[in-house]
Amino acid sequence: MTRAEFEAMVVRALEGIPDEIGSRLDNVDVVVEDVPSRDQLAGNEIGEGELLLGLYEGIPLTERYGYGEVLPDKISLFQESLEALGLSADEMVREIADTVVHEVAHHFGINDSRLHELGY
Repeated sequence: MTRAEFEAMVVRALEGIPDEIGSRLDNVDVVVEDVPSRDQLAGNEIGEGELLLGLYEGIPLTERYGYGEVLPDKISLFQESLEALGLSADEMVREIADTVVHEVAHHFGINDSRLHELGY
């Protein structure tokens, strides 16, 4: 799939995110990258055969004190990892939305173990 086609799916997915989540994404950019960098992989517990679909990089809302005049936080979506799942177009849009919501949870200060407890 081309980058433009994938980015169109990202736009569709972002449009479907509930307003109570989307409205709290002030100063957060969502970007598409082909694959995670070594640095991005190094900071994550990715097991053998697992794919990193998305990544939140920034300062969670729960840790912001004296926060101002900083670059936006970033949610990266990794196109090749998502494509490797072999999903239909509609399934891909849902997976992108789920991935963004997962990364937004990190923006809200929720860690992976808590997300797993919540069923994500």
